[in-house]
Amino acid sequence: MKQSVFFLAALLLLQAPLFSQTKTSLPHSTPEAEGVSARGITTFLDSVANSKHEFHSFMLLRHGKVIAEGWWNPYRADLKHTLYSLSKSFTATAVGFAKAEGKLSLDDTIVSFFPDQLPDTVSPYLSQLTVKDLLTMSVGQEPDPTGAIVPDTNWVRRFLALPIAHQPGTTFLYNSMATFMLSAIVQKVTGEKVMDYLKPRLFEPLEITGIDWETSPKGINTGGWGLRLKTEDIAKFAQLFLQKGIWNGKRILPQGWVEEASTAKIIQHPDLPQAKRDSSDWEQGYCYQMWRCRHNAYRGDGAFGQYAIVMPEEDAVIAITSETADMQGELNLIWNILLPAMHKGKLPADKEADAVLQQKLASLALPVPENHLTSATLKNINGKTFNIMPNDKHIQTLSFDFKNNKCLLTVKTDTATYNLSFGAGKWEKGETTMRGPYLVNGNHSLAGLPAFKIADDYTWMDDNTLKLVMRYIESPHTETITCHFDGKAITVDLKPSFNTNAPGAIVTLKGERKE
Repeated sequence: MKQSVFFLAALLLLQAPLFSQTKTSLPHSTPEAEGVSARGITTFLDSVANSKHEFHSFMLLRHGKVIAEGWWNPYRADLKHTLYSLSKSFTATAVGFAKAEGKLSLDDTIVSFFPDQLPDTVSPYLSQLTVKDLLTMSVGQEPDPTGAIVPDTNWVRRFLALPIAHQPGTTFLYNSMATFMLSAIVQKVTGEKVMDYLKPRLFEPLEITGIDWETSPKGINTGGWGLRLKTEDIAKFAQLFLQKGIWNGKRILPQGWVEEASTAKIIQHPDLPQAKRDSSDWEQGYCYQMWRCRHNAYRGDGAFGQYAIVMPEEDAVIAITSETADMQGELNLIWNILLPAMHKGKLPADKEADAVLQQKLASLALPVPENHLTSATLKNINGKTFNIMPNDKHIQTLSFDFKNNKCLLTVKTDTATYNLSFGAGKWEKGETTMRGPYLVNGNHSLAGLPAFKIADDYTWMDDNTLKLVMRYIESPHTETITCHFDGKAITVDLKPSFNTNAPGAIVTLKGERKE
């Protein structure tokens, strides 16, 4: 019996690379060789599966080597993923390069960069505002001005026109437009967008390719969000910080920048009771567009669970992409399960545990609803078009065509026509230029960016209700389109995968079959 168990473990270990989704280029090792329990990593993955968090990818590096990596199908190693505010850490790194090259100082005032964009009256607080205040989210504006600025066409001028309530440098308030201003400053002093400025200095040395970054209406990278790159790229960035800016024996980041950028500069809520501070990874101090964590770690992170976590005491980094409403809960899984699995020195080889872990990593997948129902309504909608009443989405018609175990949906708006294909009980991969759910809605540009990659499936909930699921697999988000048919009438609910309780989040369309 014991021999058969070991034979099965060895077989799984040999087979795992054949069906694994991993395609990464970093050095690899086994968990035990780097002092980590494979069983502990498996327990972490089991806990993720039983949690309310939806992981899309996970990479764990110890001593500079990948010891576990996986993607939850339909997400893949070769796909980019929206970083949201994890983009901020890259923008700050561009500031570090510009500082080292003598193009700016952290003590430079913001008004000095944009003399032609200033309001008629420059307040004392605005005149004092420095690059460092932007880096540490201590601008002094209140509330966060992002929502007031992104609908504008000139974000720099609008930012400078808003009042500053507190003396810069004294009060923390998370402010994505502060990071945009850093991006604008870098572009002003270098003549290049942040993405282009970082290419020869950061991305090319780390062999990070195929990235893209959203821009403002004036052609400035959004800075505080909008960067898309692969999970391995996140891991490389974190590993570079762990190695204090050295990559393959060569200095990439300016001397001393890692230490400066990753140490606490301001306490978020100094009056918070110590017990609450001790239980939160958002109350350990803010750095330069990075957060201090518990356990003497630090991180860049983005909305809904995009992480580059650096753990110097463990010589480890973790990269995660996901969608969750509880980012602290995801970090708790790391501290409660993964951290105790890390040990000093090597552990005894455990081929059986390694094989089980590799099989689990290779078979990660998000659930796809089984499609058992055969709708009695199908004959009344197959090949039919429905006229939709006027709506905020500007959708005019919806057409349905069922064939080859697929649902083909044609969405016609007042400006475009979108052809979407949904698989029955499986993901149907494709691309679309139709925008999906997104946290930052405003006047910013996706011009020049490629079409959105999607993975779609459909299922009949009952004889009259069709559910279409669109996963935007280079973002955290999904849109669910639920169609209810009643004779000639159709009611359609468009539901995003986040903030569903927000006013207007779920859009309801009504229409009638075209005869």
